[in-house]
Amino acid sequence: MSGASASPAPPRAVVFDTDGVLLDSAVVHAAAWKTAFDAFLAETAPGGTPQAPGTPQAPGTPEAPEVREGHGAAEAPGPSGAPSPGLAGSVPPSTSPTSDAWAPFDADADYRRYVDGKSRFDGAEAFLTARGIRLPAGRPDDPPGHDTIWAVAARKEAAFQDALAAAPLAAFTDAAEALAHLLALRIPCAAVSASRHARALLRATGLTPLLATIVDGEDAARLGLAGKPDPALFLHAAGLLGPGPGDTAVVEDALAGVQAGHRGGFGLVAGVDRTPDGHGAAALRAGGADLVVPDLMTLVGQVWGEIV
Repeated sequence: MSGASASPAPPRAVVFDTDGVLLDSAVVHAAAWKTAFDAFLAETAPGGTPQAPGTPQAPGTPEAPEVREGHGAAEAPGPSGAPSPGLAGSVPPSTSPTSDAWAPFDADADYRRYVDGKSRFDGAEAFLTARGIRLPAGRPDDPPGHDTIWAVAARKEAAFQDALAAAPLAAFTDAAEALAHLLALRIPCAAVSASRHARALLRATGLTPLLATIVDGEDAARLGLAGKPDPALFLHAAGLLGPGPGDTAVVEDALAGVQAGHRGGFGLVAGVDRTPDGHGAAALRAGGADLVVPDLMTLVGQVWGEIV
């Protein structure tokens, strides 16, 4: 158990992440991020197309954003105008960065490592920073493009909306069953998401009546709640449910999410690894998950007892 005040009794409330835990939406988010990032890389990389890692890159391309080596010594404005660590600071003119910065976005590894569970701005910022690419923050109403972090995030949003228009999202088959079982046990449940779409998608998939409360990206913006791996979203949801974090479980599929649960002192941090071969379990445990399960009904059975 993560919280110092955790009771040996099962948690009395549960905070669920939404995308990838309740809704089968993580793959759609990952594809939308790939559309946005690969378009950015194609438009800004020397030569005009994303390159395979390890190919030498010529310095001094004026159209490309500034690229730096290392991670995080300087600062640039964040989404609210406040300094955001690790963005500013370009490479000296004599430095020749490698083309690893322009390699295509990996919709599995890069998605899990940099953007899963984060807001659009934070996800775009994290991936670009990891590639050593410096962009100005821009404004939340920037149109889709490649000139600012918000513009890259807007391109992801446009791709996600196109995907929703093409095929509605569905809930995982075990989500309603697990929520109904916990409801029967009088254990209140919350759904949490950094996405502004979460409330509407949960309603469309029929899960809302099984939830005591929902905290999504609209709430985070209105209340000024920091995104994961900060625990603010989870702590706010736990406060709405009643029991303190030490008596509440967090259920997450994202590395940033289990880190947030661990930092928030929750009584149980459960990772959900739905990959067929379980290749995400080790990272979730390393990030702070107390246990990792392949599905929600396994979690319910292990923590709250045998399901009949």
